[in-house]
Formats: sequence, C-alpha cells, structure tokens
Amino acid sequence: MGTRISEKLRDVPEYEVLYVEGGAAGEELLRQRGLEPTTGDHAAQVADVAVLAIPDTVIGRVTASLVPKLKPGALVICLDPAAPYSGELFPRDDIAYFVVHPCHPPLVNDETDPEARADFFGGVAKQHMVCALMQGTEEDYALGVEIARHMFAPVMRAHRVTVEQMAILEPALAETTVLTCMVVIREALDEAIKAGVPEEAAFDFLMGHLRVNVGILFGFIDAQPSDGAKMAVERGKGVIFQPDWQRVFELDNVREQVRAITAGIKK
Repeated sequence: MGTRISEKLRDVPEYEVLYVEGGAAGEELLRQRGLEPTTGDHAAQVADVAVLAIPDTVIGRVTASLVPKLKPGALVICLDPAAPYSGELFPRDDIAYFVVHPCHPPLVNDETDPEARADFFGGVAKQHMVCALMQGTEEDYALGVEIARHMFAPVMRAHRVTVEQMAILEPALAETTVLTCMVVIREALDEAIKAGVPEEAAFDFLMGHLRVNVGILFGFIDAQPSDGAKMAVERGKGVIFQPDWQRVFELDNVREQVRAITAGIKK
C-alpha cells in the first residue's frame, strides 16, 4: 500500500512528500525507486500531514513515538479502521485523525482499457472510497479527502462514514463475512474438481454463474433465481451456515474482530 500511494503522491506538484521507512532494507528499496528516505524524527517535526501506510499491528507503537513530535494542527491519515476503532492511536487533542479505505474497482464497471480491466486493487481503474473524521475540523476532513483522492486516484465517490461504520465494512462485512464465503466458494470449486468434473469446465461454469448471481442479487439485471435455485439456497444455508451467523455484525463482535487484527491474534 505504501508503494502504491507514494507513487501517486510523488507526482502531485503542490505536495512536498517525505518518505520514512522502518529499516535499512526499506530505505534501500526507496532509493531503488528514486526516492530519498527521511528520518522519522525530522518528518514528524516538519510535516503537516502524516500518512500511516504501516501494518495494523504496529500502529500503536508507531503513533506513540510519532504523534507527540507532530506540529499542533497536523493531520494523521490512517488507511484502515482497525487500529483507530480499537483505541490504538496515541491520544492528542490538538491534531486531527482521518481514516480512509479504498473500495477497490467495482466488480461491475464501465472500464474499457485493458490495463484498467486487469486492475483489481485500484490506481489504474476507477474506484470509490470511504472516509471518516475521527477527530478534527471540517477543514481537516476536506484536506483528508483531497489527499486521499490523490492517493487512490482515479476516485469516483468519497463516502463519508464513521470509524465504527468503517469497521463494520471491514473487517465484519468484507473480510469476516464476504472473504470467508469466497474462500468457501474457492474450496467448493476444488471439491467439484475432486468429484470428477474437468477443471476447465468447473472453472468456466463457476465464473459465469458468479456473474449471473451478482447481476441478479445486486439488481444489475431484472431477473430472479429459479424456484429450484431458491430451494437449493435454503438447503445450502442450513448445511453451510450457523443459524446465528449475523452476530458477526454485533458491535461487541466487531470490536473483538478489530482487536484481534491489531494484536495479531489468530483464532
């Protein structure tokens, strides 16, 4: 993420960007990309905005060292809601905290350029983003959106949400629920192949039906699943899902999910 957004920011003429790495190996990689590293102490003392493109598990430690050195009125930008929502950010009243996360290019889009169509993360293809002002002024929020639009360009909609709502989106929606279901789908493909279906046939059949299902379930096409398909869904939900699976969206559960992320806990 740091590499992707730094490549975007380096060419914005109104910004002077300072690049900080955590060790000699990272600094050498910066130099290989034609970027000169800056020490963390110097960057913290002169920067108006600090972008934390670092793992969730180290944000608490890094902000404890960085934030006390920032100028009053500085803006700190976090790229994920986990650390902010779990209370990992160093408290300081005279700075602003802004949280942003890209939505990534939508599954159904209007991209025609081959490079954009092959872009899954964003940066070439258009994408939306979600933004939250954890603390600060409306001017801080506007600045955060402006910088984030450069970091994740090209950006379409910038949705304003709360930090808690962003934590519901990720991890609860995008990872705990959707990614888990997608992993099961990938494993189901393997099961079909193990059952004797030719691999290419199984893959092509799945990819086509995923597209149709997205079109139907999310309203891109005016169609409904067949009666047989609806019956299969009811049978499948009883076999695959726990009856109370929606509890992953209860706020106590969301907090537990983000605490596990910031602490690096596997369960």
